[in-house]
Amino acid sequence: MSASGGTKAIVAALAANLAIAVSKFVAFAFSGSSSMLAEGVHSLADSGNQALLLVGGKRAKREATPQHPFGYGRERYIYAFLVSIILFSVGGMFALYEGYEKIKHPHEIEHWYWPVGVLVFAIIAETFSFRTAIKESNGLRGNLSWKEFVRRAKAPELPVVLLEDLGALVGLILALCGVGLALLTGDGVWDGIGTVCIGVLLVLIAVVLAIETKSLLLGESAGTEETEKIAAAVADGDTVTGLIHMRTLHLGPEELLVAAKIAVRHDNTATEIARAIDAAEDRIREAVPIARVIYLEPDIYSAAEAAKGPDREATPGGPAPTAGH
Repeated sequence: MSASGGTKAIVAALAANLAIAVSKFVAFAFSGSSSMLAEGVHSLADSGNQALLLVGGKRAKREATPQHPFGYGRERYIYAFLVSIILFSVGGMFALYEGYEKIKHPHEIEHWYWPVGVLVFAIIAETFSFRTAIKESNGLRGNLSWKEFVRRAKAPELPVVLLEDLGALVGLILALCGVGLALLTGDGVWDGIGTVCIGVLLVLIAVVLAIETKSLLLGESAGTEETEKIAAAVADGDTVTGLIHMRTLHLGPEELLVAAKIAVRHDNTATEIARAIDAAEDRIREAVPIARVIYLEPDIYSAAEAAKGPDREATPGGPAPTAGH
């Protein structure tokens, strides 16, 4: 992901949410609307989330150390996971509690023009933020659907901002409906129902974010396109005759580890194999620039072993692969 693109979307969302949070708390103070209070906490939580994403992006740029030889790229995943926890606990659970209390102890909304005016302003501001996130994401998602983009993106910032902004817009509409129905009927219970709906929405979005960022934290492989490019770049048709098996792992959104066993001829000298490995690494980095860490192990290709199919036990923590496989 373009770091500048992600940062632009985060900053736009942060500016919008800070302005919206202040206006919502002012509206709550004058009207007593629980929807306004829940939405104010929601916007405040979103602002904290965007600050976390900015901090994670900055910390991920630190140089590798002996204790962390592969660098700190995954810090972006950690901070994105923290976002999902904050959205769930601070935003969703608070809204559910406040909605329950308002349904249990309803009261009429005072000075209706405050919450209605703030909600209209918030919808306009969130639309601007959401539009910025969509624009930055379109340059990266290609032919992927929005669902596929959120699920497959290796950089967490834009999917997080997209889901937050979408949730904010839907939440504002729910709040407007709750406040509107409370004003039309004179029954404050509708305000509480709108608040509960906002809480349910935030919890669902937080769960989706947690699932996706958990997968990134565990370690995801390269995408299909990148894997095919790496496989095509390995062999030179001379010393390196083919790819026996390969593992890839994202050390961060823009850094990929490639470990592969490559087939070489039985009569090649050590010097020839070493030069072929260096050349293969250059070809891989040219084909997939984010392939920063590459480990290639030469082996003698065995047609008999290859005919048995891939060794599914040749995974980290499992039995060592059979020689020549």
